[in-house]
Amino acid sequence: MTNRELKSQKIREIGSENDSLRYGMDWLEEDLDKPQVLVESTYGQSHPGSFHLNGLVDEVDKGAWESGLKPSNSYATDICDGIAQGHDGMNFSLVSREIIADMVEIHASAEPYDGLMLISSCDKAIPAHLIAAARLNMPTIHVPGGSMITGFGDLTLEQVGAFAADYERGKMTAKEYEFYKFNACPSCGACQFMGTASTHQVLVEALGLALPGSALIPTAFNALGKMARKAGKQIKYLIENNITAHTILTKEAFVNAIMVHAAIGGSTNALLHLPAVAHEVGIELEPELFDEINRKIPYLADIKPGGKYPTEYFYYAGGVPAVMREIKDFLNLDVMTVTGKTLGENMKDLESNGFFKLSEGYLSKFGMEREEVIRPIYSPIQSNGSIAILKGNLAPDGAVVKHSAVSKEMLVHKGQARVFDREEDALNAILKRFIKPGDVIIVRYEGPKGSGMPEMFYTTEALASDSEFVSTTAIITDGRFSGASRGPCIGHVSPEAAEGGPIAFVEDGDIIHIDIPGRRLDIVGINGVEMSPSEIEKVLNERKSKWVKPESRFKSGVQGIYSKLAVSAMKGGYMEV
Repeated sequence: MTNRELKSQKIREIGSENDSLRYGMDWLEEDLDKPQVLVESTYGQSHPGSFHLNGLVDEVDKGAWESGLKPSNSYATDICDGIAQGHDGMNFSLVSREIIADMVEIHASAEPYDGLMLISSCDKAIPAHLIAAARLNMPTIHVPGGSMITGFGDLTLEQVGAFAADYERGKMTAKEYEFYKFNACPSCGACQFMGTASTHQVLVEALGLALPGSALIPTAFNALGKMARKAGKQIKYLIENNITAHTILTKEAFVNAIMVHAAIGGSTNALLHLPAVAHEVGIELEPELFDEINRKIPYLADIKPGGKYPTEYFYYAGGVPAVMREIKDFLNLDVMTVTGKTLGENMKDLESNGFFKLSEGYLSKFGMEREEVIRPIYSPIQSNGSIAILKGNLAPDGAVVKHSAVSKEMLVHKGQARVFDREEDALNAILKRFIKPGDVIIVRYEGPKGSGMPEMFYTTEALASDSEFVSTTAIITDGRFSGASRGPCIGHVSPEAAEGGPIAFVEDGDIIHIDIPGRRLDIVGINGVEMSPSEIEKVLNERKSKWVKPESRFKSGVQGIYSKLAVSAMKGGYMEV
């Protein structure tokens, strides 16, 4: 592609003010003739995952300058699900994905850019950037923002939730609790476990939209800045060869990413975000695809919250390339990536350039070997992945469970429903022990149209940290869970209650049957009495005829828009006009 064919140069010919306005900033006359790159980040002072990103912006800018490009920086910062926990701020989390994506689209469309650099670390920021990349279809590279280092004794942030529950129950003093709180986040970066943030750093690399080996580099390493600078240089190649996001985001690339997700035991929120990204390129990722892949790909990464080690150890063990090397016989190695090479070619390059030797050296400092962190495929943590899709008369369109975090006693369970229309009420019932072992806690009206689909980390952690409840009691919701959640938690129940799904008609005392191996989620009894499927259907139809949809509490603003336009969680929870 010649400079005259670039969008930035064509717009200069149309807009007489274009050069003047650029020249009114820090642009030199010779900059106007260069390919122009939008460097979009979620930098902001809202949380550790974005606080440090301006340093990576600077490195990307340097790389772009060195390659003869002109970078321009724009920002649409994200919020932190951790800080939004426990109050109505969490209702804005999922919709923030949509708004960040929209802002990137606006920035990239309103001005003439030839390439797009995306820099982000966390839960909604990376999916938002992926959605924008798919929507814009420009030459694009994503730079993951890296991983926070651990606290003392490998303390990680998600443990604070368990400590909070212990404190509420009087099992920990205020001084002990504060000690853990103030030592859980010793640096910037994504949280130190395979939650939603870390999962999506992994997935953006697995999709081929980030440079090999770039996911979850500890932020204390200068390798992170060097990777950003390398990416800033590499965007020139994509522009010159017109390798756009759609070239990379193929069905095969999404399938590869789902396989890697299964192998790492990734967050259930990937089932919200990957379908939303794929939708932008006209690909529908059905829930059954996730289930099918998780049945054949082994779970290999022994990483918190379900495993033993924090995410910095995942990087030391070779990260995404090490996982892909283990499951390479399943992967499509012919997919294109931002290197301008195929995945298979990238893997060969990593083998020859010392990448894996370097990671072995990191682990040797701890007296460890790679196989302790990322298991070999012949000796997995479990023979299949961590995610299952359940269906039944309670979830006709599906529900999601991370069964690797569920105790064996709860893989099949039958119990009476305890129904709550607000998460806060369910949390209080768990902490005050108003529920009893064996109950199935139903939390509804928390889906995309109900309340914006907040995550329920405090509630799930209160259950999982209770030694009696964790192996006897389940939570089922049309909301979602934190990537840090563990225990018997089933989410994304669809259709959601606000759309008149069956979860809206469950009453206290109804009998719920969970069968994870059989992939079933059913109401099997009414008011403590088991009934036939036809009898259950008749009762549910009677209840539905009397059901009055609760009035939405979101009358205006962004939540009002989202509650009207959001699609089902099982489709991705994106807004559809």
